[in-house]
Amino acid sequence: MRIFKCIFYVLPLFISCFALGQTADTTKPVAPTREKTGHQLTFSIDASQPIINAFISYRQGYEFAADYYLHKELYAVVEGGFGNATVNYTGPVNLQYNSNNSFIRGGINRCILTRQSVDDWDAVFIGARLGVGFINRTAAQYNVVDSIWGNTPKGITPAQNFTGYWFELTGGMRMELVKHFFVGYLVRGKFLLNTSAFQDLAPIYVAGYGRADKNAVFDFNFYLTYAIRWKRHNLNPVKVKVP
Repeated sequence: MRIFKCIFYVLPLFISCFALGQTADTTKPVAPTREKTGHQLTFSIDASQPIINAFISYRQGYEFAADYYLHKELYAVVEGGFGNATVNYTGPVNLQYNSNNSFIRGGINRCILTRQSVDDWDAVFIGARLGVGFINRTAAQYNVVDSIWGNTPKGITPAQNFTGYWFELTGGMRMELVKHFFVGYLVRGKFLLNTSAFQDLAPIYVAGYGRADKNAVFDFNFYLTYAIRWKRHNLNPVKVKVP
């Protein structure tokens, strides 16, 4: 009888331990889950340039931009455009010439605000750019009119092709008004890197930079932007407990 009593008390304990062991064994790795993040590619036009062109008659400029979301709030940026200028000064110094150029800039934007969700693409940016402009200036004709010292005969400065390089620091923001459509602005500080290229007669206007006779300029862009988006998946292995 004593043996049967021991079996009666010990058997439930043994069954409980066996059940716990079986439960522990059911914890195992399963197929990795996928964390959804987003791709975004945007195309922008600087809507401020046509307005400036209308008010400043001697120059014309047009600028465009595209950026792609990389990861961790970083965007790769490419910008470009073209423009021209006409100089026709009269007065004590008569000066006439034309210039035109195209340019390209490349760099990065860094969003300084954390996105609230995968679908949140509003941003406040800081960034940097390296720009290069390819400039053509026609021959410049000039003469000095002076009633006291007499007139200087008309002279000619030969036509010249320039390549200008500059560095930029940028800051700005953009906001999604309706799905895929943004408005935003960017403020730029620009610093000419090869000032010696413009020593003879610097063009009065270089699209993408500004006045080539200044080593540092500040500029402003107001962008209208359209975004293309698609999903991507990053594998993140996890373990789950199977009941």
